[in-house]
Amino acid sequence: MDVVEKKHIVIVGGGFAGINAIKKLDKNKFDITLIDRNNFHSFPPLFYQIASSGLDPASISFPFRREMRWMKGVRFHLGEVKSVDAKAHTVTTQFETIPYDYLLIGVGTTNNFFGMDDLRDKVYTLKSTAQSIRLRNEILERLERASICKSPENRKRLLSFVVIGGGPAGVEVAGAIGEMKRYILQREYPDINRDEISITIVEGTDRLLRTMSKTSSRFAYEYLGHLMVDIKLNKTMKSYDGDKNIIHFADGEEMYCETLIWTAGITGESIKGLNDVKMQRGNRFPVDEYNRIIGCDDIFALGDVAYMDTPLYPAGYPQLAQVAIQQARNLSKNLNLGEMKTPFKYKDKGTMATIGRNRAVADLNHIYLYGRPAWLTWMFIHLISILGMRNKVSVLINWVWAYFSYSTSLRLLIRPTKFPHRKHWDSCPQ
Repeated sequence: MDVVEKKHIVIVGGGFAGINAIKKLDKNKFDITLIDRNNFHSFPPLFYQIASSGLDPASISFPFRREMRWMKGVRFHLGEVKSVDAKAHTVTTQFETIPYDYLLIGVGTTNNFFGMDDLRDKVYTLKSTAQSIRLRNEILERLERASICKSPENRKRLLSFVVIGGGPAGVEVAGAIGEMKRYILQREYPDINRDEISITIVEGTDRLLRTMSKTSSRFAYEYLGHLMVDIKLNKTMKSYDGDKNIIHFADGEEMYCETLIWTAGITGESIKGLNDVKMQRGNRFPVDEYNRIIGCDDIFALGDVAYMDTPLYPAGYPQLAQVAIQQARNLSKNLNLGEMKTPFKYKDKGTMATIGRNRAVADLNHIYLYGRPAWLTWMFIHLISILGMRNKVSVLINWVWAYFSYSTSLRLLIRPTKFPHRKHWDSCPQ
């Protein structure tokens, strides 16, 4: 019996698209190499809970090698892709060059500062586990400093938080800080008057959660008010003076803020080498109905970096986890068959956002939930989506404990330390 030589698939990015592709691809037909800058899969919808000390980073992270240890022919390589050579069929990281037969790109998105690139070094963001930990440390340090500060005016300055962007991420992180203000401050920081902490969310359009229903937007506005969060709509940020801590808005208004949290926009991660590909809005790869990058027969883009326009979605599919998961499964099915037989069709399973305990909104196939039913639905769906039974149990225990006690043992201010001086990893020999 002749042995069929396996094709080699390289997957760039271990997010929802990459992980689901690995699970569904036929290991008897393909050898698979996953490349990611981290050695773990993380769960972005819960980054805000790390930032607000609601969850431990390990609870929403899962090591790639642990997931792949029983998968024959699947390897993980740590690295960040620097370039792709479509003619030579190779991917180059800072450490190595890897050949491929098929290339799947699912690198996700990064922050979009809309031309204000100086914000990169001035604001706090929530696009990775590391960024979430950084924001958690900033919030906790400011609370600790304010608790020993003698001047009420200086305490107010220390505790000024502004969230730019009224989408799900912005609403969720503003709500989480609002919960700390309303429920935690008097318990654990009795030297701080909760009127001294200001939390403001700023949205450039006329309502929060613009991509969701008006019902959800209305309840999100109401719930944030319950948590003492100020809301500014139809307000566009123009610039931020990091030295004076002043936000300048397009209408001329100014606002003092020492902790500025940016959730206003996303853009696709860039990959050099595909020079013939004309990138679309949001730095996304144009793909056909099989997720094949236009002009590249053996390179595919999945999830947030794939731009597939259809009559129902003329601006491309929404950049949601469900889109990435469904595209990865559909593409894996086609690759397993050896032909592009089934075009991708998105099945919208709805959108949700949580604004604190018993406060959430959900748009589920023309069913609108809010309050506790939406919150319980949100908890259930997120819980089953997290990788690893240990992680599921850990998250559930934290949520149940916090629900009844409003307490958590995770408000730990742990600052990173620098490595000793050493030869740079990039120059390590192969």
